Amino acid sequence: MNVPNSLTMSRFVLIPLFLLFYLNDEPIVALCILLVAGVTDILDGYIARRSGQITLTGSMLDPLADKLMMLSVVLALLIKSVLPLVAFAVMAFRELAMIIGSAIFHFRGLKTVPANLLGKATTVIYYVAITLMFFDLPGGLTVLWCGIVLSFVASFIYFMKFKSLNRAS
Repeated sequence: MNVPNSLTMSRFVLIPLFLLFYLNDEPIVALCILLVAGVTDILDGYIARRSGQITLTGSMLDPLADKLMMLSVVLALLIKSVLPLVAFAVMAFRELAMIIGSAIFHFRGLKTVPANLLGKATTVIYYVAITLMFFDLPGGLTVLWCGIVLSFVASFIYFMKFKSLNRAS
């Protein structure tokens, strides 16, 4: 257990805290927790790469923590009637497909592809959309749909790179 993996693990702890505060009408505290999770996501990757502490555990847990956090956020927004069911369904489908696909590929011993720039941009767009929705500001849903479209483009590129990498091996 190194520092980057500890930061990743902290995100799993932040998920129920986020839900607790958001669902109990404390959106500012919940948003702060979400932003802390975002910062730990940036830090764990930076520290792991910079210090040569990239591990198989971290490479599996980091995206899982990200996806579970995002699923928790969109579920909470759905429960509070901030997010339409169709947006939740599309996002949940993609996140769950990525989790299940990654697990299957990992346990079959296939090489995985690191997150691409579009995937990282999608995350930033999601955070902007969520912030807009938390404060009931205009454009939140539009920005979210832009993120959703971008997430599918990123997933397609990820899948093509994955196929190419594993075909070559």
